[in-house]
Amino acid sequence: MSKKRLKKIKQDNYKETLRLLQIELVKLQKHIIKKNDRILIIFEGRDAGGKDGTIKRITQYLSPRETRVVALGKPSDRDNSSWYFQRYAAHLPAADEMVFFNRSWYNRAGVERVMGFCSDQEYHEFLETVPDFEQMLVRSGIKLLKYYLDISRDEQKARLKDRQQNPLKQWKISPIDKAAQEHWNDYSQARNAMFARTHRLTAPWTVVRADDKRAARINVIKDILFRLDYKDKDESLILPNANIVFNYEESYLQNGMIAP
Repeated sequence: MSKKRLKKIKQDNYKETLRLLQIELVKLQKHIIKKNDRILIIFEGRDAGGKDGTIKRITQYLSPRETRVVALGKPSDRDNSSWYFQRYAAHLPAADEMVFFNRSWYNRAGVERVMGFCSDQEYHEFLETVPDFEQMLVRSGIKLLKYYLDISRDEQKARLKDRQQNPLKQWKISPIDKAAQEHWNDYSQARNAMFARTHRLTAPWTVVRADDKRAARINVIKDILFRLDYKDKDESLILPNANIVFNYEESYLQNGMIAP
């Protein structure tokens, strides 16, 4: 696969396609409830990558009783003295549930590594143990999907500037944001190490080229619907664009499919 220039989705087409895909998501949830399935979907990516907006469109019309979005804050002293995965395990899906992690245990492989919030020993222990942890989840019956929303350096700069200037987005501003551009290369190295160590057959990484927010949202939803089983699936609607959403491969770090 080679990098291709992507056309922007027009607003009218976006709204209509999104509506149809949200209908498919409701079908999916009805199937999950009927079959007592447990779905866990992880969203990772750079600051301003579009995680909030993507999750919002996915969950907009789903039943709040069987849908949970988990976005944990800074760990407490108790969290720091516990098994690393403990505070995340408390939020895993039960039967009938879809759970979305807006950032996850992969904080340790990203911001904690780059910003020095964990020790080298803690970091390497995480990379060593997380594949086994995720394999345990999958073997227990949880259906696990992992998405990494990837954006270019220029796009991140523009989005962070918009946050600073838009009074409705002030809640998104954090000290970590201010360091995102300065530590761009450090985050790239951490991301690449994370992919290399944690992309496994039982829990692969799916990369999303997210410079175009609309295209990213549409294709993430399509990919979720494509990967999960449910009744009366509209096969003609749910095929994702392979130039926007794709399984990680190391070669994509060299050919531009993944931002350097």
